Amino acid sequence: MNFFDIDARVLEAADKAMSLCADRLREIEDIQEYNQIKMIKAFQDAGVRESCFSGSTGYGYDDSGRDALDRVYAYVFDAEDALVRHNFVSGTHALTVALFGVLRPGDTMLSVTGMPYDTIRSAIGIEGDYPGSLKDFGIRFDMTELLPDGTPDYAQIGKDIAEKQPEMVYIQRSRGYSTRPTLTWREIKKLCDIAKKASPRSVIMLDNCYGEFVDKVEPLTVGVDLMAGSLIKNAGGGIAPTGGYIAGKRRLVEMCAYRLTTPGTGKEIGATLNQNRELFMGAYHAPHVTGEALKTAVFASALFEILGFDTAPKYSDPRGDIIQLIMLENEERLCKFCEGIQSGSAVDSFVVPVPSDMPGYESKVIMAAGAFTLGSSIELSADAPLREPYAVWMQGGLNFHGGKLGVMLAADKILRTEQNAV
Repeated sequence: MNFFDIDARVLEAADKAMSLCADRLREIEDIQEYNQIKMIKAFQDAGVRESCFSGSTGYGYDDSGRDALDRVYAYVFDAEDALVRHNFVSGTHALTVALFGVLRPGDTMLSVTGMPYDTIRSAIGIEGDYPGSLKDFGIRFDMTELLPDGTPDYAQIGKDIAEKQPEMVYIQRSRGYSTRPTLTWREIKKLCDIAKKASPRSVIMLDNCYGEFVDKVEPLTVGVDLMAGSLIKNAGGGIAPTGGYIAGKRRLVEMCAYRLTTPGTGKEIGATLNQNRELFMGAYHAPHVTGEALKTAVFASALFEILGFDTAPKYSDPRGDIIQLIMLENEERLCKFCEGIQSGSAVDSFVVPVPSDMPGYESKVIMAAGAFTLGSSIELSADAPLREPYAVWMQGGLNFHGGKLGVMLAADKILRTEQNAV
């Protein structure tokens, strides 16, 4: 039933889109099944039991649930160890702890995927003059520019790593507010192979935000030493209310734990304050929910391509994350798209998104997100800076049915507005 009075043109295009992307949706369901079964095995091997869901207070000594959760994430990410905590306030916080955990004054951090995402730049010291940045501690930042088409310049990367011998080779998997392609595990492997050959001692660190569970191969399997991300994106399954993770080689994770708490105590302390149950449930649901978000992105790409818009990735392309980029060409369409996404939400559907200034961003940003968890971008959301090329970055969808509806309402809002303007 058409509860939302969607324009017939959108309904017709949606039917065509479903036919176009049917094969790709089946491929995603295969990935969902693989990762879901792997997650169940992780729970079993970690010895998860009902008592793990109880929280600790004070110092949090001997919190068996906290330790089991670390083992679950280590298993599913093919890591030697993991640090999963509700008190990581964001993915950027988890990344920052990892950077400060591994790097020391005089070290060099070399980004091989160009300029990092907006919100991490202040932590590095690229933008702003904030006390306590990597720059403030004498840690140097350098980067290899991407090629004009947004792909890594592999030849130059090899030269830069060989010449600079950086302590850390930094890779950002997702595109951030850029139009470059997201990295799949295949491109990540190529970067790791180049880095290991040019500078075997360098730590390869990956910003894995938005990339968890999108494929059967994890970055740590193909050469990444350390990675970090957020629990209110893929890895928390839409249930974790906050938090983040760091995973990788045991020695490096331990260094990060010493930075998060204190040298010498590391992972041994940290009260969980009755957060364990939701974090375990989020982990359990993460592979399935990520797949639902992927299917929503594929459908959106197909639908808007049919409607005449440029999209990236295309519906049939391999994907390295859950983000869908749609080129809307002007500010009005951008705002209407976000209004449509918001109107399809179960929470705050009556809210009208408006552009505003936000900390950490150069331009005004518009965001649509009717979410059960504030800022959760594994739930259907869309956001964009108000600047050319007026592209929107859409991600999430706890289930495909709701995600599909939101995408159709976004298309409906644009078509009706333009029809009324004629």
